[in-house]
Amino acid sequence: MAVTAQQFSTKDRILGAAEELFALHGFSGTSLRQVTTRAAVNIAAVNYHFGSKENLVNEVFRRRMDVMSGQRLERLRVALAERPGELEPILAAFVEPALDLAQDRHGGAFIRVIARAYAEKNDSLRKFLSDQYGHVQRDFARAIAGCLPAMGKEQLYWRLDFLGGALTYAMADFGLIKRPQGASEAAHRERAARELIRFAAAGFKA
Repeated sequence: MAVTAQQFSTKDRILGAAEELFALHGFSGTSLRQVTTRAAVNIAAVNYHFGSKENLVNEVFRRRMDVMSGQRLERLRVALAERPGELEPILAAFVEPALDLAQDRHGGAFIRVIARAYAEKNDSLRKFLSDQYGHVQRDFARAIAGCLPAMGKEQLYWRLDFLGGALTYAMADFGLIKRPQGASEAAHRERAARELIRFAAAGFKA
């Protein structure tokens, strides 16, 4: 069945409202009634498009993660083709699309949603993310392992996990270093990416 413009508008409105509310109140602290009120739709619309709150949570992530994952994998492909055996281009392919999302005015609330996912124990969401996007991490793990063949698999995944935590922190801009007066947001994010990539490369090589 073709999706009409009105259906797309309603679905997108629900996703936007859910994303904002999840960022503010968390997943368990947000009710479907709050989502429908903010999106100006009835509960039937949520049920029609998503079927359940669990699916709505998943689709909030899919809307952003599909794009970011695609960008990461494309940049990884280019890095492996153009600069084989070099670690920093691989790390840049992982880090930069995430910081680009953080800079996007539409992605700000989603950064807080990611932080909620780290803070709240939600096994269903974690399984969804693992099932849908685990292959991205595995592709990066293989690429990094190719640069550091002496590193054991367990050690590699520990360090990837630490990189993910540091990246989330940088995306949320919680750090002590704030954007200097006169510097653009883009320039500040580029500096953050450079520093994080260098830091991560040193960590992986340690």
